[in-house]
Amino acid sequence: MTGSNNNRRSVYITAVGLLVLSLGAVFVVRSFGSESGADGFLGGNKACDDPTQIQMATTPEMQSSLEAAAKSLAAKGGKDGNPCLQFTITAAPSSQIARDVAQGSDNRPDLWVPDSSLWVAQADDGQSVPTIAVQSIATSPLVLVGRRTNFADTSSWLRIMSATQPALLDPLSTSPGALALLAVQAERAKTSASETAVSQVVVPLAQKLGSMAKPYTKADDLFGRADQDGSTIVVPASEQSFVKYQEDHPDAQLRAIQPATGTLYLDYPIVVTAKSDTDAASNAAQALAGELLTDAAGQARDQAGFRDTQLSPLSGGRGVGDVNQLTKPTSEAIDTTLQNWTRLSLLTHSLAVIDVSGSMADKVGTKTRMQLTIEAAVGGLSLFPDSASLGLWTFSTKIGTDGADYKELVPISPLSKRQRGKIVDQLKIQHPIENGGTGLYDTAIAAVRAVRQGYDQRAVNSILLFTDGKNDDPGSPTLAQAVSTLRGLQDPGRPVRIIALGMGPEVNADELSALAQATGGQAYVARQPGDLKNVFIDALQSR
Repeated sequence: MTGSNNNRRSVYITAVGLLVLSLGAVFVVRSFGSESGADGFLGGNKACDDPTQIQMATTPEMQSSLEAAAKSLAAKGGKDGNPCLQFTITAAPSSQIARDVAQGSDNRPDLWVPDSSLWVAQADDGQSVPTIAVQSIATSPLVLVGRRTNFADTSSWLRIMSATQPALLDPLSTSPGALALLAVQAERAKTSASETAVSQVVVPLAQKLGSMAKPYTKADDLFGRADQDGSTIVVPASEQSFVKYQEDHPDAQLRAIQPATGTLYLDYPIVVTAKSDTDAASNAAQALAGELLTDAAGQARDQAGFRDTQLSPLSGGRGVGDVNQLTKPTSEAIDTTLQNWTRLSLLTHSLAVIDVSGSMADKVGTKTRMQLTIEAAVGGLSLFPDSASLGLWTFSTKIGTDGADYKELVPISPLSKRQRGKIVDQLKIQHPIENGGTGLYDTAIAAVRAVRQGYDQRAVNSILLFTDGKNDDPGSPTLAQAVSTLRGLQDPGRPVRIIALGMGPEVNADELSALAQATGGQAYVARQPGDLKNVFIDALQSR
């Protein structure tokens, strides 16, 4: 939970009559840690001396609306069968409450209002699955926010994010960040975009966010960056956060759009997270939701920038108007997307090992295999953030020290501007070695040993092995011996994986797969030169 008084206000509200105890319409309201810092006491009624205690957690932007609803319920004081309840309402990020509940924390509330139902499955502690008592008390569609010049093509999430600089809130701790990734996947049913096209956007984005000491969690921080002159930043965010930012920054030159394919939305359910007496918690949720359906509550909700449960447009022309919905993702899709993001966002500690044997001089179209490989490697550098660490070797029979089949060119180091320059400069001067053989097995073993020696516990440690052929070094071990050695080098607690990238008709896919799989890695083969870039993207995903 956040530490500020504003975000951690606890409001105690008593309404009258769980079993219609009658006798009066007086109530108690206590506020601790409010903005004024004062404790308030409003009235009292002995008919409600023993109210049902309800601990409620909510996403911060919904706290004031829930407080108002609880006060309204309390004001009815036992009339018409209104229950006798005492709410303690506390604000915290939805991801934090999901984590608290899943881990069995003592902070587990009875009721919870996350900003999105996607967090409900994340709150399963393995014993009692949270249930949704009220499907939604408000909505807010996900929009893309940026300067007008960044929205020349609004046909899809993927096209916009490919043509701009997407700035994502942390998908592992914010709903807009997670929903943006899910929207890109969900729209594929309409656009038929390939997984590779999606990866070309998501992989560098994951690497960038993964390298940040503290990923962004507040849309306002990114809106300010997006509003700078000439900015190409676009921010996936809730419409509600954008509307409130506009109110606070009337001179901002930002606009919000929804792609033509449609969008997902935040749905604000009321979730029962109580371990016991779940019926009482569910009844309290229903009573509180009823207060949010009044005309007065509806006007306040709209003024706060939230839509109703039918996604009706906001008043006054605010926001993006009518919404075209994408298909809501399943729990499995949510889990898969977040797991993939976690894997992709880990830091990289890799060694690129490039074949310079004689066959790399063979032409494919107008270019040699060497030229195509170097182009793919140079282009691949742009996918890595500065915090990634990368080094470079080449290999062919007997080109290194003491007749080794590999040559160390650039030691593994963070990708500073200087490191990138060293790697690019070395790549550009490489050429196939006439009559050079493919010393594949010895090189693979030596590369794994080298990366293990400089192992980085914070990162994914791997070898990116580019080759166009199969092992043809008569002095090397057999394939079976090489596989056995690679397996012997593995440590489950410190894995080093070979990601093999083969190119051309002479590549032995079975041989590459055997080497890669011995380390827990994978092999990819590009039969056509145009496939090499896509194969490189696929390989990065297999980390």
